[in-house]
This record gives sequence, structure tokens and C-alpha cells, in this order.
Amino acid sequence: MKILKIILFAIVGIVALALITAIFVKKEYAVEREITINKSNQAVFDYLKLMRNQQEFSVWAKMDPLAIHEYKGTDGTVGAVYSWNSKRKDVGIGEQTILSIDNGVQINYELHFIEPFEARDKAYFLTSAVNDSTTTVKWGFEGKMNYPMNLMLLFMDMEKMLGNDLENGLVNLKAILEK
Repeated sequence: MKILKIILFAIVGIVALALITAIFVKKEYAVEREITINKSNQAVFDYLKLMRNQQEFSVWAKMDPLAIHEYKGTDGTVGAVYSWNSKRKDVGIGEQTILSIDNGVQINYELHFIEPFEARDKAYFLTSAVNDSTTTVKWGFEGKMNYPMNLMLLFMDMEKMLGNDLENGLVNLKAILEK
């Protein structure tokens, strides 16, 4: 019985330590990648603002070819919504809404993940002309993990996990636009 109490106190101590640690762990994370594309800024921007085009270059959109995709509103305008529904847990169910567009400069999105977990995060594309025929594209993602789930950020390398997918998506985008 004494050993059981010791084990119980140890478990409670570990849980308490984890919860106390989580108070001091950051809750937000941000990841951004960029690429240079040999195409005019407006041509790149006009392609990016259409959420349907993400099916062609986004690593996430390509993860489940059997997923159901729906579009509401006018694609490429503020308020347009793209939703996905997949039976694969690594894809899940969610939607992306265009929050704002600064023509030729930036597109901001809200991502609403519904399954396998509930979360609301932000994403964006930034474009800037290097010259008349070359554009730099930045693709960014900003998220938040609330307490006590933020403790997972100590063990997850969001920069690497999300960064690799953003980078691969940008490489796909470059290949498409430079054809």
C-alpha cells in the first residue's frame, strides 16, 4: 500500500509540474517560407488569390485525393470559403476563409480546423515585385495552442513540421507558374 501511495504522489507531482511548466511556455507560433518566381507580381498574385488553385500546389490539399472540397462565395474575394472533408485523420475536416486582400500585396486567411482537433489559425501570402518579371512570394502560418496544450510546443518543432510543407508547396507553385 505504501508503494501505491508513492506511485500516486509521483504521478500527481509529474502532472502538477507539467501544468505549472505550461504556464510559462509560449502559446503562439509562426512559420514563414519564401521563394522567388519568374513571373510578374500581378500574375502571381492573381493566381494565388483563387483558393481553387491551392489544389494544384498545396501539399496539404494533395494529401487526400478522395477528400470532398466545396467552395462558397466568389473565389478570390473577401468572404469566400473553401472547405474540405476527409476521412483521413491527418487531413480531417476544416475550412479556409479569405479575410482580406490587398491587391498585388497580401491575402489573409482564417483556417478553421474542425477535426481531428478544433483550432482557428491564420495564414497569408505576401507578394512583392523584384522587377517586372520576377516576384518574391512569402507563405506564412500563425497559430496558437491554448493552455495546457501549449506544453506540446516544447516537443513539436512547428518550424520544421509546417515549414517543410510550406516550402514544398512554394516549390510546386514556382513550377506551375514558370511553365
